[in-house]
Amino acid sequence: IVMQGYYGNEQATRETIEPDGWLHTGDVASMDKDGCIFIVDRKKDMILTAGYNVYPAEIERVVAGHPDVALVAVGSIPDLEKGELAKAYIVPKTGTQPDTENVIAYCREHLAAYKVPRAVQFVDDLPKTSTGKVMRRELKKLDK
Repeated sequence: IVMQGYYGNEQATRETIEPDGWLHTGDVASMDKDGCIFIVDRKKDMILTAGYNVYPAEIERVVAGHPDVALVAVGSIPDLEKGELAKAYIVPKTGTQPDTENVIAYCREHLAAYKVPRAVQFVDDLPKTSTGKVMRRELKKLDK
């Protein structure tokens, strides 16, 4: 047994733990031909755009490779036509001045079209937990 349940939250316990003890972690994973399992992202962070599942972590790995990017987090913005679109929140490297078009062009070289962020916002810092993990749920508070 990993855990018996969430303290004081029966609903969360029922949603997470099956009667036979199976735990739904909320992680999305893939398995390669050798049987190795790779965590792709958290299910709750997935962006559904025009029927496609888009995982912020994949976009973040690409944007982080841009030479002017120090730190990046990807969230979503609503879209009437496609449901949601990816938005990149970027902390630029010191001494650089990246622009939106340049970042999007870089993403187009490395991502499928439906995964390319449709919006980019440059920020001084990203919201983080006390352990330094980016809090994606707090990104919307940065919106201008």
